[in-house]
Amino acid sequence: MKRNRLLSRVTEIISALTPAAKAKATKEPAAAKTAGAVSAKHDLVDLNSATKEQLMTIPGIGDAYADKVIPSRPHKSKVELKTRKTVPAATYAKIAGPVIARGNNLVGEVLNPFWIGR
Repeated sequence: MKRNRLLSRVTEIISALTPAAKAKATKEPAAAKTAGAVSAKHDLVDLNSATKEQLMTIPGIGDAYADKVIPSRPHKSKVELKTRKTVPAATYAKIAGPVIARGNNLVGEVLNPFWIGR
């Protein structure tokens, strides 16, 4: 159980740190192209520190979902939006790219050699 959790954390961190993942996270969604969205790219939005207005800049997050995300903080990972049922799975699929959950100590925990093998 602990090994699976550690493996998922390592995978999440590696995917967040690779240039390909960053490029993928900033791509404009296809729905936004057809709808004529104003902004072409989105910076990563931190779920743990973003204001309501910053959350509402993400396509798929409106007033209601922003109001649900803020009280459900802190998030260890963005997947918790779905597992805690803060947003539905379909909405999570739309917003998973431009969001990140910072402010946690995952990097130190995963890269610490003490944790390897536990």
